Amino acid sequence: MEMNQTICIMLLYSVIFFLMLKTCRSLDTIVVHQNLLDGETIISGNAAFELGFFSPGSSKYRYLGIWFKNTSPHTVAWVANRETPLTDSSGMLKLDSQGILSLVNSSGTTIWSSNSTTSGTNANPVAHLLDTGNLVIKSENQTNKNILIWQSFDYPGDTYLPGMKLGKNFITGREMYVTSWKSADDPSPGKYTIRFSMVKGNYQQVHIRKSSVIEGRIGPYNGIAFAGQPSYKSNPLYTFNFDMIVDENEMYFVLNFMSTSFLLRLIVTPGGKYEVWHLDMHNKEWTQDLLLPSDKCDSYGLCGPYGSCNTLTFLTCGCLKGFQLRDPQAMSTDNWRSGCRRTRSLDCAPEEGFLKVSSIKLPDTQNAVFNANLSLQQCEVACKNNCSCTAYTNPNITPGGVGCLLWFGDLIDIRVYQVNGQDLYVRLAASELLVKVLERDQNSSKKESIELPVFSLSAISRATNKFSTDNKLGEGGFGPVYKGVLEEGQEIAVKRLSKSSKQGIDEFKNEVLCIAKLQHRNLVKLLGYCIQGEETMLVYEYMPNKSLDWFIFGDLRKSLLNWPQRFNIIHGIARGLLYLHQDSRLRVVHRDLKAGNILLDRDMNPKISDFGLARMFDGHESEANTKKVVGTLGYISPEYAANGLFSVKSDIFSYGVLVLEIVSGKKNRGFVHEFDHDINLLGHAWKLYEEGNSLDLIDRSLGESWSINEVLRSIHIGLLCVQHRADDRPTTAVVVSMLASEGSLPSPKKPAFFIHGSESNSVSIRPSSVNGVTLSQIDGR
Repeated sequence: MEMNQTICIMLLYSVIFFLMLKTCRSLDTIVVHQNLLDGETIISGNAAFELGFFSPGSSKYRYLGIWFKNTSPHTVAWVANRETPLTDSSGMLKLDSQGILSLVNSSGTTIWSSNSTTSGTNANPVAHLLDTGNLVIKSENQTNKNILIWQSFDYPGDTYLPGMKLGKNFITGREMYVTSWKSADDPSPGKYTIRFSMVKGNYQQVHIRKSSVIEGRIGPYNGIAFAGQPSYKSNPLYTFNFDMIVDENEMYFVLNFMSTSFLLRLIVTPGGKYEVWHLDMHNKEWTQDLLLPSDKCDSYGLCGPYGSCNTLTFLTCGCLKGFQLRDPQAMSTDNWRSGCRRTRSLDCAPEEGFLKVSSIKLPDTQNAVFNANLSLQQCEVACKNNCSCTAYTNPNITPGGVGCLLWFGDLIDIRVYQVNGQDLYVRLAASELLVKVLERDQNSSKKESIELPVFSLSAISRATNKFSTDNKLGEGGFGPVYKGVLEEGQEIAVKRLSKSSKQGIDEFKNEVLCIAKLQHRNLVKLLGYCIQGEETMLVYEYMPNKSLDWFIFGDLRKSLLNWPQRFNIIHGIARGLLYLHQDSRLRVVHRDLKAGNILLDRDMNPKISDFGLARMFDGHESEANTKKVVGTLGYISPEYAANGLFSVKSDIFSYGVLVLEIVSGKKNRGFVHEFDHDINLLGHAWKLYEEGNSLDLIDRSLGESWSINEVLRSIHIGLLCVQHRADDRPTTAVVVSMLASEGSLPSPKKPAFFIHGSESNSVSIRPSSVNGVTLSQIDGR
């Protein structure tokens, strides 16, 4: 009985094979077997793949599929009837004259079809199983020779093979993506998919989804491959690359695999794992190259908006710099899905900028826009000019590669990589950006530590009695200055950045980074700073005798500053400048030396202050150019005003003006002689010098309490410092030496900005003053 059943089955298979042989014609590279038992082959490629019937796992159902040839375990790459299996051991595969490939069950019902047709009756279709694993149907008639009718690569299952497209055809609306099996026994579509980003204008990346929920992300594309696979173990014996096609008709990527000894497959498992395997064709052994997720940080959005995932830290999740935990309870529950929020909100102010975050997996690009033609610098400008832009980068890591990726909205799914990470530039409020710049410079291994204390807003508020008007010492271009007393009793002066001030974050940052590194008895000491909320403040040692201009330009206070004190101040300012120009670690040009920036301590010793406009040079540098001239009218040197050229000699000019003001008690700017209205203070001092009447310059409030030699020497040095040509002015070291000695001095030349009648060697300058007194910006010509 059993023998008769076997004979009948074999006869049935012979009939099926005969029908199949008439329709599925083959080329020389294809072998057709005469039996159709489970696991046996219908069509075989040269060396790599076979087409036939199989039953997966413990299933009793039968499927038509393509598998890798002679491998253990049996590895299926594609299933035709994954949703409609054969329920018994009979079935037939046929290819009709229109090019339709069909699978028919024992009752004659078509349970699967390629649903592919060609026009006309002379298609003469032929089925081929290519060595790539692609089952194709082509026309071999004379007019449409080798025209592709249908291919299995257009209908991926759970496996991606090199050469397949993943993406979308915008004309037909058909989407190509990988879908998991339900289980190892059931190849019908499961819950997990791997989908290429398919929205026009979006940047290329790949999502692993469970139903409609994103569970993992591969990418974005970096110009070479998809980032986000740091654990990928590439084999040096094979190579691959990607073709990325994005146009009006379609968007897709294709992986091109180059090897004669290996095969590659990418799969999504029933459990939602993304795996990459390679097959050694010689020994038919599979080796796994990648498994995702490989750790907690591969879970999509684990750390929420603006969160950053790092497996090497005690806490897996953290906030990007400039952001803080939205829900503080999340730290104890280890649930960061609510993410982080900005420490300081954005207001689209011009001072807003970007903080570079390095070595990361770039955020999800669903809310990003790409422009392939912009450089990184142009990308920054584009983001800065759009208040909704939250971050930018160039995602292309190829040498010389350009491109601009702009994010709008929250930044999701960021993780830290130890190697092969990319840079992201995150938009921050001006004050927050400054905090990060200061932190970077304080902890940089390439710089000496600043170690400057940070004061809390509450501590400063208590010290100044909530910024009481009774504690207000004055106001400058930066903002108001308040006296305060810390809880331990130390007196302080607090400069509070005014929201209406045109001076701002750049000057604040410059002051902190510059003066914090300088220590000298004739420089004011910066005690710390405060940046909290919208408040930005500098905290200094308190100078009880205010500033030099308060004395020498006040008619009722001039007499309080006698000549010995004034001569000591002239000396002290020169010693402070010598430290800045020569003796400090960095050469510093102050650029705003004036009477208002010379503070006086309890003993009337001078302290140079306000380094907001200062510039630091390396040891070998001595001068620089700028298109934006800043400083105070009356103290700016001619080469700086006219050409934007500043150097230590620019400070020497300002110092010379200061010396003549200290001697005379008169301001250079706005000086009016009682008889000669066409001459300024410098010109007046020069005229008196030429006439031999320099002593007439001295402040009358000094009475007779001055030394003739010291006064004459100070005036002479002052005139040497304000000479028109920078090369003619003495160096700071020479100035200090001349003040300390009694030797002869060189004769000065006519000063800059000397105005007298029609005779002039002055430089015409056009001021654009911030407050009319303390800060002017002059466009260099």
